[in-house]
Amino acid sequence: MDKVSGRLTVFFEEPFWVGVFERVSEGKLSVCKVTFGAEPKDYEVYDFVLKNYYRLRFSPAVATDVKEVGRNPKRVQREVRKQVQNTGIGTKSQQALKLQQEQLKTERKIVSREQKEAEKQRQFELKRQKRKEKHGAGNIALIALDL
Repeated sequence: MDKVSGRLTVFFEEPFWVGVFERVSEGKLSVCKVTFGAEPKDYEVYDFVLKNYYRLRFSPAVATDVKEVGRNPKRVQREVRKQVQNTGIGTKSQQALKLQQEQLKTERKIVSREQKEAEKQRQFELKRQKRKEKHGAGNIALIALDL
């Protein structure tokens, strides 16, 4: 059985409060960034996690090293206090977010390119139809004159 661990860091990134979800599974780190807006209360963050965790879009997994050691509770408490004071997100998390951002950017480019091509094709068909109608109307008039 593989161990999955997660961490949520909430910090102020001008002008909004941002939450970064980090998920480590099978030695790979995935990250998701959520913008809260106004400063969220603890119960609001907890409620958000309960309701929306499975809808979050995590970045592609990035390899990371996972340390498996027994933890002293006092040391854990000190580390938690240090993390609470530490603002910002780790560089691995930033890399994963950047990777996700680039992936979404390429998806948007593909979709917009397809939309532009479809619009071009529609305009071309419209012009062709108008040309046929114009050409067809001229033939009918010529035929009427020949009679």
